[in-house]
Amino acid sequence: MSTDLIAMRPARPADAATLSAIHLQAWRGAYRGLLSGVDLERMLSRRGPRWWRGALTRGVMMQVLEVAGRPAGYATYGRSRMRELPFEGEIYELYILPEYQGLGFGSKLFRGTRRELHRMRLSGLAVRVLKDNDAAMHFYQSLGGQVLMTTREQIAATTVELAIFGWFADSDGS
Repeated sequence: MSTDLIAMRPARPADAATLSAIHLQAWRGAYRGLLSGVDLERMLSRRGPRWWRGALTRGVMMQVLEVAGRPAGYATYGRSRMRELPFEGEIYELYILPEYQGLGFGSKLFRGTRRELHRMRLSGLAVRVLKDNDAAMHFYQSLGGQVLMTTREQIAATTVELAIFGWFADSDGS
């Protein structure tokens, strides 16, 4: 039994319902008003517990951040999907329950996930962020990320602009 108030651990298939609930609450908090309500709810409906169980069974890399033994956030990560950039690692998703945001838990999850990427011998890190998500933009800037480029992506009926943040292997943030 751990006496730590905050802990990180790999996600397990048994976490599927909890991960689904975190995803639902965090996405509604982050993207309400940035994406149409219908599109947002349609996207959320696809990521129920069954989806999460399948992702974990397929080997998707996920870390869970626990506060006092209760999952409060998660990060998914792995090899960068952006081959044109000089970063081998990528954090695909990093979400914290709204009631835990702004308390340093996201930074702890980011740094712990970055250490996992380093252990995988993936040099450098990239993160894609919805450019209109001011809180996320500020979060990654505060962690030393540099916006290296922007791109556009179609999400349902909406074209959104994404900022690509980068951290070189020797930059701070780990």
